[in-house]
Amino acid sequence: MAGSDDLEPIPPANRTLSWYDITSLWISMLGTRYGIPFPVHLRSAFGVRGAHVPSLLRSLVACGWCGIETWIGGQAIFLLLLPSSLKQSWFAQPLAWLGISVLEFSCFLLFLFIQLAIIWKGMDTIQVIEKYSAPVLILVILWLFSWAYIKAGGLGEMLSTPSRLDPTHFWYVFFPSLTACINNWSGLSLNISDFTRFVRSQPDQVFGQLGMPLFQGLYAFTGLAIASSTAVIYGRVISNPVELLSVIGGSALTKVIATLGIALTTVTTNIPANMVAPANALVSLSPSSFSFSRGAFLAGVLSIGFQPWRIIQSSENFIYTWLVSYSTIFAPITGILLTDYYIVNNKVLDVNALYSADPDGPYYYLGGYNVAAFVALIVTVVPTVPGFLHKIGILAEVSEAFVAIYDNAWFFGIFLASTIYWLLTRGRGKSKVRVDPAMSEPLVS
Repeated sequence: MAGSDDLEPIPPANRTLSWYDITSLWISMLGTRYGIPFPVHLRSAFGVRGAHVPSLLRSLVACGWCGIETWIGGQAIFLLLLPSSLKQSWFAQPLAWLGISVLEFSCFLLFLFIQLAIIWKGMDTIQVIEKYSAPVLILVILWLFSWAYIKAGGLGEMLSTPSRLDPTHFWYVFFPSLTACINNWSGLSLNISDFTRFVRSQPDQVFGQLGMPLFQGLYAFTGLAIASSTAVIYGRVISNPVELLSVIGGSALTKVIATLGIALTTVTTNIPANMVAPANALVSLSPSSFSFSRGAFLAGVLSIGFQPWRIIQSSENFIYTWLVSYSTIFAPITGILLTDYYIVNNKVLDVNALYSADPDGPYYYLGGYNVAAFVALIVTVVPTVPGFLHKIGILAEVSEAFVAIYDNAWFFGIFLASTIYWLLTRGRGKSKVRVDPAMSEPLVS
């Protein structure tokens, strides 16, 4: 099977990432054990050809997120660096057909170009920037938290904003919001093996995972506290940190430092989380046409088509028509992969066979496609469609059951797909599966 150096398994001796790198970055055991990337991992469950389907689905969502993150970086340039006179000119007037101004779109493209230039330098450059971005982000958050603490008059005042939801309405929005929060990280969770394949050992990978709940919890609390404090300080809630920094103002130097901080943290989030997956997917799809850099470049260009400013123009759009919607696909893919690796294959993969198109190979299945995986995926996705069509206004009325399934799509999808896949693959033989000792290492008990 045609391959590319960018997708080759990484032997333990060539792995350079430590627990700190994974903590700074945040189902990675497989990546560290076998050194294989996400598109190759998919071949075990979906087949050597069928793997392209979930890989490209993951890539499309990543392109959308790439656009959202790039929009945030572009807004930092627009709000913090440009002079007021320019922002009041006709260049800053929104165009009806585009939804934003020429000036905002130009800042968006500028920030995209900066990221593409970094990508062209290679993953080593990203790794270097990543090491310094995490401390910078922590400093920016601590500075904003300290400012809010002083201006609001203490932590009690910062958290004094009353709830705007009655108990009944709270539960109505809680579960879709929970699904959205989980799905916010599901994409990176799916293709985390793209990164852990470079990790030196399982202890580094396991210890590094602690960075996710630790820092995510810290960012969530400080973000909520700071946003709540703005209601006390300004009389209105400002949840966008870029907008808040522009309202705070300060000297030109302060604005430059703030912009650099936002840019640095956005770049080091966006490139690993949203450009690596599409790049690897395209390399896997056509190794002769794409290198890693070319794939990432194309992902950046495709992100423009998602018009991210429309996705995040309201919480309704962002949660229901973006975050919850793609959980209908990511959840079943996750369930299938977990079941395939831990239950069906008992954590044993034949790395050489994953790179082979031999019809007699264990991952060739039926013409290169594993029918069981696609049946599980399709059967799980179909019940979520009516709820999605209702949320975006195509269907005026649907059964409350379909709405509930859609609002809880992550839990519904991962459970149902796992169950169906397990039932369809029980007793599948493993006599052909071999393990290359040079490409794996013992798991942490």
